[in-house]
Amino acid sequence: MIVFDLNCGVGHVFEAWFGSQDDYDGQRERGLVFCPVCGDGEVSKAPMAPRISTGEGRPQADPQAMMRALMAAQAKLLSGSEDVGGRFAEEARAIHLGDAEERLIHGRATPTEARMLVEEGVPVAPLPFPVRDRTRDN
Repeated sequence: MIVFDLNCGVGHVFEAWFGSQDDYDGQRERGLVFCPVCGDGEVSKAPMAPRISTGEGRPQADPQAMMRALMAAQAKLLSGSEDVGGRFAEEARAIHLGDAEERLIHGRATPTEARMLVEEGVPVAPLPFPVRDRTRDN
């Protein structure tokens, strides 16, 4: 895993983890990298200072343990959320407009749908890890 400092076209700076440089490049080319603050898809790498470890002081972080902890946190968050599958954009918009019961939801949205939701002021954010889709039909 590799962490990059990224920035969006609006100027937000954030960190994101990728499997490799090629993984980052591929996701960016497919329009899958968004700013978690504003949803902007114009994302590029921000200047980063290299981290040099002297082997002294703090123990080295275990990246696998960190990933497991993040995955557990996402699973806990999703346990109280309804999976609406491919109807995510429609449901999120309806909840935002007061046309549907207010509740936590998650599901799938295309990059275009996600961008439109952000532009409409609907509060959405991408999940850091893929969610196993048990109901690919909806």
